[in-house]
Amino acid sequence: MTKSETLEKLKSIVKPFVKNEEAFQNITEETDFINDLQINSANLVDIVLDTEEAFDIEIDNASMEKMLTIKAALEIINTKLTEK
Repeated sequence: MTKSETLEKLKSIVKPFVKNEEAFQNITEETDFINDLQINSANLVDIVLDTEEAFDIEIDNASMEKMLTIKAALEIINTKLTEK
């Protein structure tokens, strides 16, 4: 799976929880889930669970705590996919 394919899949998971549509339209690797997309912490847990299901991976608590930006999420997903 290429980085852009992973990003597109991640965007489809994140989209239902986004409160700032403009930030979502201009998403970059530096986009922060909480500050930029205005996703609350409870919804971040939903995103992690949906990401685990979509990519068939398991995200441990330490990784979950680091998953605050698009870049971090992509790195965690790629690492977990590589470990499979």
